[in-house]
Amino acid sequence: MTIRFATCDLCDAHKRDFPGSLRVLPPLFHDFGAIRTFCGPVETVKCFEDNSLVKAAVESQGWIDGPGDGAGVSHRTAKVLVVDGGASLRYALLGGNLGKVAARNGWAGVVINGCVRDVAELAQHPLGIRALGRVPLPTEKRNEGQHNVPVQIQGVVVVPGDWLYADEDGIVVSSEPLF
Repeated sequence: MTIRFATCDLCDAHKRDFPGSLRVLPPLFHDFGAIRTFCGPVETVKCFEDNSLVKAAVESQGWIDGPGDGAGVSHRTAKVLVVDGGASLRYALLGGNLGKVAARNGWAGVVINGCVRDVAELAQHPLGIRALGRVPLPTEKRNEGQHNVPVQIQGVVVVPGDWLYADEDGIVVSSEPLF
């Protein structure tokens, strides 16, 4: 199921909602995936120059099952992985192989406060990918970091279970689904 939305319209409609429930990430993120518009409930990883937990996350099921439609068909909602990589520009936290795994496992997108690599490969995967930049160097695997904890992305707090909406105009985070 494709959900159609525009982040500008979401901001117009919800800018006066509960204070702090609607947040906008700064316009620092570049688009690297084949999907330009994506949304879903947030899962988080906090790591620094070690993508072990990013790998574990994208290797897991990228959706949550919702209630059925009455005819026995369950509704799946694809998730968005938000990675707080400490804004490091030295190592890539996601590359072509992990992008392929994330797309295969049904993730809607990945937003990285850090870098990616294998940009040509990432552009082929049916996945939304936003990151601060690109760098060819992979991370070391130290199995360090935290999973599903509140993170701060460029000064904006993102909590597991928030909803993230991304399109050509920007990235919006809400504590509630916006439609």
